[in-house]
Amino acid sequence: MKVFKNYIIWLFFITLWAGCASKSPNIKSPLTITSPSNNIKIGFNLKPDGTPVYWVNHKGKAVIDTSVLGFELKDQKALQNGFKILGKDTTRFSETWKMPWGEQAKVLNSYRQLVVKLEEKEAPKRRLNIYFRAYDDGIGFRYEFLASNKESNKSENQQVIITEENTQFKLTADHTCWWIPGDWDSYEHLYNTTKFSEIDAISKRKSAGLMQTTIMTNAVNTPVKMRTAEGLHLSFHEANLTDYAGMTLKVDPKNLSMKSALVSSKRTGYAVKRTLPFKTPWRTIQISEKAGDLIASKLILNLNEPNKLGDVKWFKPKKYVGIWWEMHLGKSSWDKKSGKHGATTKNAKAFIDFAAKNNITGLLVEGWNTGWEDWLGKEREGVFDFVTPYPDYDLKEVVRYAKEKGVEVIMHHETSAAPRTYEKQLDSAYTLMNNLGIKSVKTGYVGMILPKGEYHHGQWMVNHYRKVLTTAAKYNIAINAHEPIKATGIRRTYPNAIAREGVRGQEFNAWASDGGNKPDHTTIVPFTRGLAGPIDFTPGVFNIKLEPYKDKNQINTTLAKQLALYVVIYSPIQMACDLIEHYGDHPALQFIRDVGVDWEQSKVLDAAIGDYITVVRQQKGTDKWFLGSVTDENARDLKASLAFLKEGTQYVATVYKDGKEAHWDKNPTDYAIEKFIVNNKTTIDLKLAAGGGTAISFIPATQQDIKDIKPYSGK
Repeated sequence: MKVFKNYIIWLFFITLWAGCASKSPNIKSPLTITSPSNNIKIGFNLKPDGTPVYWVNHKGKAVIDTSVLGFELKDQKALQNGFKILGKDTTRFSETWKMPWGEQAKVLNSYRQLVVKLEEKEAPKRRLNIYFRAYDDGIGFRYEFLASNKESNKSENQQVIITEENTQFKLTADHTCWWIPGDWDSYEHLYNTTKFSEIDAISKRKSAGLMQTTIMTNAVNTPVKMRTAEGLHLSFHEANLTDYAGMTLKVDPKNLSMKSALVSSKRTGYAVKRTLPFKTPWRTIQISEKAGDLIASKLILNLNEPNKLGDVKWFKPKKYVGIWWEMHLGKSSWDKKSGKHGATTKNAKAFIDFAAKNNITGLLVEGWNTGWEDWLGKEREGVFDFVTPYPDYDLKEVVRYAKEKGVEVIMHHETSAAPRTYEKQLDSAYTLMNNLGIKSVKTGYVGMILPKGEYHHGQWMVNHYRKVLTTAAKYNIAINAHEPIKATGIRRTYPNAIAREGVRGQEFNAWASDGGNKPDHTTIVPFTRGLAGPIDFTPGVFNIKLEPYKDKNQINTTLAKQLALYVVIYSPIQMACDLIEHYGDHPALQFIRDVGVDWEQSKVLDAAIGDYITVVRQQKGTDKWFLGSVTDENARDLKASLAFLKEGTQYVATVYKDGKEAHWDKNPTDYAIEKFIVNNKTTIDLKLAAGGGTAISFIPATQQDIKDIKPYSGK
């Protein structure tokens, strides 16, 4: 009888083990860590052959099934299996830190951490630590390569060359995905909306950009956004990308799995070369039950180191205008040889006058410096001079005039993807800026990278972008990078990293042969590229049909939606990008004059990715709020509760909305402006036209306002 009982007990545990095998591998005692709320749980273990694996649960349900971890190395055995666990460390951490500028004033950083210490069982007994952090809004993990224990290898110059990183993300179902191709040079693609299993069929789709790019077959760039059938939202990305190659994700549609695919150098034949010891970037998964909560997540920022620059009050968030859009329209040109040079002293002063009149404090001037005649030639090394203006552009006079008017000139440095030329001139270029009191620069990297064989998103260029950022910091200069490496939260550590392009922005509408950015584009971007960091999207076009310059192109939004984008798409620098003659004294210009650029807090009131999004933000240091709501190609009736407003305070709500006949294509400039008195008990109806939007400013009312303006009635 006793033998029979032992057999039953043994059979019970075998059955229990078999039922858990999909979540926990074929071994004993998995290591786990949970988030502060215990909603998210990370598990870790070793397979019988010593391969590290992890998995992730949300509220007891698998989000990431058992997934392997490891590396392939040059001239060494793969760092993949044969490990044993030496030990573990678990810690808790919680702090609230202040953002010098941003979507909100304060950020909670609270997590639980598990560090797993691994060593190979056999010689050479290499060691690897894996850090797991569980937050309430997702998870992050990274690797730490340690120096060898062998006496003969104690040199400080031990190096490892990584040819591939085998970090796996095994999904639990065929989720709906929003993604762009795994392009090694550009993130400027329209987002695709497909099932995960369908990515394989169309991942080669290319953008209509200015430059030839290198797209990896069956791979996606991050952030890649997913939604489960149950409505759980996931975003896969990376944080603190430092001295390492950017990560794309190779898709295995049949097995519902993704694997890290590092951007490799064709020139060197590898992806990453580092001296031991070092830590990799964090691999991140943001997890939320609501789409809007992904935007509120600060996980990417929290996985970066604290501010290393200290006080950066020398940079002030701002709105700006620029000699830029006219080049995209063909009204003028970057080079002087064409005979229609845009960057002239006279033109700059006209923009300065407009900016000063309209509460806009920045002026960007492109095409000011010599070299634009040959900037897209085959040999681009040494083309640009970053200190010498064209003869018709008096740089010192423009700066003097701008200061007199309370406007700051924003410098422009297009490198034509020749970073070595730029690096040679960094100090001289930034010294010039410093002497003139110019505090920010827009950089550009159009073209295939020189030296040949390097890519925009490889380790070599990651290090270049960082060198530019740290050098600029020494001169109190902020960087707005175009054709950049992806944003991975570095702005926390170096808050002079103010914005990036890295998206199909407004400029595509001027010359793209594919019809430009579709009406749903800006309902997807906040949940994809926007999760990585601030976007220099350049909204604000009032001349929607681009007349008389581009008869085959247009902006695929209504005018009201252009206003709403100032709130929906976050950046501490926001451009009023249209030609100043298209603004004139247009009544809708008042919203651009009023809207903030630095925020006390931000909230997503309602959202469905790819369909619509409504965002509100409180201007820092004030009780002013601004709302932006945009839709895709479908007209929508939405509601916005104003419960976020201060209790007991009456506000003037100035509503900039689509007109009754508005339509993104048929009648994009039909708009209306209304004013109402509202409070935090009010719910406003938002009627969005096809491809349209609504922008609202909420400004505390005076007693006279309350007498003169009627309360909102909903009619």
